[in-house]
Amino acid sequence: MLGEYRISGRRASEIAASVEYGVGAGEFPPGHPLPPMRELAARLGVNPNTVAAAYRTLRERGVIETAGRRGSRVRSRPASTARNSLRIEPPPGGRDLGSGNPDPALLPDLREALSAAAAAYARRPGLYGDAAVLPELAAYARTAMDADGVPAGPLAVASGSLDAIERVLSAHLRPGDAVALEDPGWGGLLDLIPALGLRAVPVAMDEDGPLPGDVDRALRAGARAVVVTGRAQNPTGAVVGSGRARELRSVLAGHPGVLLIEDDHGHAIVDLPLHPLAGSTDRWAFVRSVAKAYGPDLRLAVLTGDQLTVDRVTGRQQLGPGWVSGVLQRAVVHLWTTGAVDTSAIARSYGERRDALVRALAERGVTAHGRSGMNVWVPVGDETGAVARLLRAGWAVAPGARFRMASPPGVRLTVSPLDATDIAPLADAVAEAAGPVRPVSHG
Repeated sequence: MLGEYRISGRRASEIAASVEYGVGAGEFPPGHPLPPMRELAARLGVNPNTVAAAYRTLRERGVIETAGRRGSRVRSRPASTARNSLRIEPPPGGRDLGSGNPDPALLPDLREALSAAAAAYARRPGLYGDAAVLPELAAYARTAMDADGVPAGPLAVASGSLDAIERVLSAHLRPGDAVALEDPGWGGLLDLIPALGLRAVPVAMDEDGPLPGDVDRALRAGARAVVVTGRAQNPTGAVVGSGRARELRSVLAGHPGVLLIEDDHGHAIVDLPLHPLAGSTDRWAFVRSVAKAYGPDLRLAVLTGDQLTVDRVTGRQQLGPGWVSGVLQRAVVHLWTTGAVDTSAIARSYGERRDALVRALAERGVTAHGRSGMNVWVPVGDETGAVARLLRAGWAVAPGARFRMASPPGVRLTVSPLDATDIAPLADAVAEAAGPVRPVSHG
């Protein structure tokens, strides 16, 4: 039953808009069934194909889902609801390993950087018409990217990785287009795709990153974009090495019209080299944020790419926020250029904790993944049960449902809150909670 609200419209776009308005207004709550297509077509006096087209648009936009004979219904988790809402709160006295935050003890003291930025602002305030990217920030970022083998290209600055990725996707894609995404992958990105009206196509992972065969299948099936995390992949810690990078470049070279986006959010917390894929396609973007090493509240990411892509991103940005604060840019430049952050020490600290946990789990017969970054991914047989058992033991972890599409169950453990004395009791609790895991084939 649809209550008082009645779907209206004669064209597919009008019907889709009417349903979407009902969802937004709360008339159709999550999980609410929609009328069968023939029934709604008869009610509206239109061809059933028109309703089918409207429902297809709504599915592509992430508003509804179709479950075979059970028909179509409003998504149980609307696209606007972040997967982070699945967060598990630790019990009193428990430990939170699920938030994904960096270790506050490794973050820099911002007082000097902000003071230097304020002093520069006092000498010359930022005004309308100034360059959107500070020359000193552009110069430092470009030098660092050159050292990592990232192809030359114009620079832009966005408010974090997800903001940059959203702007790049919006610059080239339209609702209904498919995007190949790592699975398991970053929950924020998995939510962003349907929120933009795009379709996510899962690409299986191993510890070397996306499987080339899966990427090729997704692109041959029509995916117009692919997003790859070169290192510190969230949640698995995968790293794209030189061999995997060669394979992926070969696959991408066969699809030159595909949009490639690389997310290098872990550049300052990882001591493994980057093997960029940028330049393998005509349209590409490389995104590097400061959140993990310098603090999530420093909402800044540097973006480079081909000329058309960056031009479109900056052009659209000018019609919205205009630019990322010059004060913030100056503070980041100060952190970069004064050695306020010892990135080698940060990478070493996370690596020691992560490697110790993976080893301890292996000693207890538990398979775990975590080659880089601050996360360890543990496949489990029963995700809900594993999360509940760990919670009873005093450990709140991130449910794999926050990161998965088609991949098997798992849990993510962020090592940043851990010290050496935590490793053994945590490994004992995980071994007790994990249970048997069904084998996975990547064939």
